[in-house]
This record gives sequence, C-alpha cells and structure tokens, in this order.
Amino acid sequence: MTHDTHGSTSWRMAAQATLHCLTGCAIGEVLGMVIGTALGWSAGPTVVLAIGLAFVFGYALTMRPLLRSGIGIRDALKVALAADTVSIIVMEIIDNAIMLVVPGAMAAGLTEWLFWASLAFALAAAFVLTVPVNRWLIARGKGHAVMHQHHHNH
Repeated sequence: MTHDTHGSTSWRMAAQATLHCLTGCAIGEVLGMVIGTALGWSAGPTVVLAIGLAFVFGYALTMRPLLRSGIGIRDALKVALAADTVSIIVMEIIDNAIMLVVPGAMAAGLTEWLFWASLAFALAAAFVLTVPVNRWLIARGKGHAVMHQHHHNH
C-alpha cells in the first residue's frame, strides 16, 4: 500500500478505489433510474430503487473476486461491507442529490438528452467528490484498504 508516515495515500489508489465503486454504483443507479422512469414512477420510489441497486451491484462487484479466490460468501460480504459502504453512501448522496436538483431531470423520459446528460454529470460529480473521501479512508486503513489487506493475506 502506498502511504508514508504522514498518512498521505496516493491519489491514484484513491481514484482506483472510487472508480471501482463508481462502476457498481453506476450500474445500479442507471438501472434503477431507467426502471423507475420507464414505469412512470415518481422521483421518490425511483431514487430508492436506484440507491438499492447501487448497493447491490457495488457489493457484488467487490465480492466477485473474493468468492473466486475461495472465500466463503459470509466473509466476502463482510469485506465488501467494510470496503465499500462509506464510498457508496457518499456517491449515492451526491449523484441522487444532483438528479433531484437539476430541473426536469427526474421527469425527463429515457429518450430525452436531459435525463442522460444529468445522470452522466451526476455520476461524474460523485466520482470527483468521492475520491478525497476514499483517499482519507485508505490512509486510515479503512474503506478499500480492507480489500488490499485481504488480498495480501491470501
């Protein structure tokens, strides 16, 4: 792991951890927004579905390599919860807040550029604002540092 006595963790490692988290969040977020919008749901249920799916896909992507390495599902889930929970929460607060404050974004249909542009902007902003959070967590041996510790122990 890249950190010195001052506790500074590399931005590259933090960005990689955030990108990993963003992948799972984006899959769940986009799927939730698409399903909710396609079904004509209001903003509330659509956001709840998007957040729920973001957690499911975020944790699933973290658990996949752990399960492949022979770790049991219970232990893989514990590692995923420790590695990704804070990152996913921060990312979901940011991207859903943006979707809710962009005028017309939640009401836009799937064929409208406003929906897709707002969602892309929301996910990009969430990535940028979550990188420093992950850097801080990793420097303290938390967040995605748990994954790195686990990889080095097996």
